Amino acid sequence: MRVTWLGHSCFKVESKGYMIVLDPYEDNSVPGCGLVRETADEVLCSHEHFDHNARNVISLREHGESPIKVTVISTYHDDKQGELRGNNKIHILDDGEVTIAHMGDLGCELEPEQLEQLKGLDAILVPVGGYYTIDAIQAKRLVEQLKPRVTIPMHYRGENFGFDVIGTLEEYTSQCSDVKTYPTNSLQITKDMEQQTAVLMMGR
Repeated sequence: MRVTWLGHSCFKVESKGYMIVLDPYEDNSVPGCGLVRETADEVLCSHEHFDHNARNVISLREHGESPIKVTVISTYHDDKQGELRGNNKIHILDDGEVTIAHMGDLGCELEPEQLEQLKGLDAILVPVGGYYTIDAIQAKRLVEQLKPRVTIPMHYRGENFGFDVIGTLEEYTSQCSDVKTYPTNSLQITKDMEQQTAVLMMGR
């Protein structure tokens, strides 16, 4: 599967000619992030907030049955069982070759059975900025529990983008010894990739 980071928590995932966009944000809703102008066969949203559930992706619907199996794990957007910010969905995408999990705005610790569902991931797209989600330390602990082949941080503050209240990428990567920085916003996920923390360039 090819994963393309469009900014914030928005990604496009492509496999076997089928395209899924996850968590598109509304125009000008995330400081410094470009407009989302994509086409896709399917749009998946982790929750109903404006920076994750925009209606700006053109639906193709040209394909028949999806080659990507989607499994949803219901979690919370905060550590008080949703009392502060509501629910959150984790989406697990499996095309029969690789498995990727988009964690959405995960804001809580996972239950043992949920952790078990996430074992064996080839890639995880995980929020690291804190305040609205788990923070860098919590995200690192989660990654250490799940041991995915590739970890792609998301939902953080960069030099010229992101919400002021959330943490920086460096707060997460400073804990990692396997950081690999790519000069593009796109990465092909394969079974034979070395274990790494993959830093992608934000799409514009």
